[in-house]
Amino acid sequence: MSTQTIRLLIVDDDPDIRSLLADYLQGYAMTCTTVADGSAMQTALEQESFDLIILDLMLPGEDGLTLCRHIRQQGETPILMLTARGEAADRVVGLELGADDYVVKPFNPRELVARIHTILRRSKRQLQPLEVQEVRFAGWTLHHIKREITTPEQVLIPLSHAEYRLLCVFLERPQRVLSREQLLDAARGRTIEAFDRSIDLLVSRLRQKLGDDPKSPRLLKTVRGEGYLFDCKVE
Repeated sequence: MSTQTIRLLIVDDDPDIRSLLADYLQGYAMTCTTVADGSAMQTALEQESFDLIILDLMLPGEDGLTLCRHIRQQGETPILMLTARGEAADRVVGLELGADDYVVKPFNPRELVARIHTILRRSKRQLQPLEVQEVRFAGWTLHHIKREITTPEQVLIPLSHAEYRLLCVFLERPQRVLSREQLLDAARGRTIEAFDRSIDLLVSRLRQKLGDDPKSPRLLKTVRGEGYLFDCKVE
């Protein structure tokens, strides 16, 4: 990454933030196109391809979550969301719609650079051909290509981006206790603050897809004070 110019699209309605980000990131071999809203974003995407999109959550007209959904319908360009919201639920919605990570304002510009490089490294790995297209566990089957699961009764259930990535982390580390920090770091490529409970919401949503009773889970078990355990053999 360090030897190639990274092409970024910055979508933020604050002209000062756009200017400051563009000036700072250019010092790290990143070229930046900046726009103020969803309409200008769409025009930019039609005219040029980008390695990553920095997308503000609070925008005039269509907000960042709506635009995130549109981007994902068009392709797999990585998305880093900027948000002033502290609620875990808002961040989870962005992750489920396909955002690759989020940064809460105010943020350290150096942290933003590190996040960008981490997302691009992870994205590059995900583009590699999969050696295994299906994984089986407890009668279920995960289909990597379509990012969906089949129940033991052969019912297909689609997964959101966040649910798919989190399930992959559990399948790669079965029968091991994983802390919240380890889970989000592995699934999102970043560390989290101690008060961040977005991973709990993601686990809850994944349990719903797997039909796992949260009061007495068979697959995704809570280990009090430590994290979560995927209690299942993986084939």
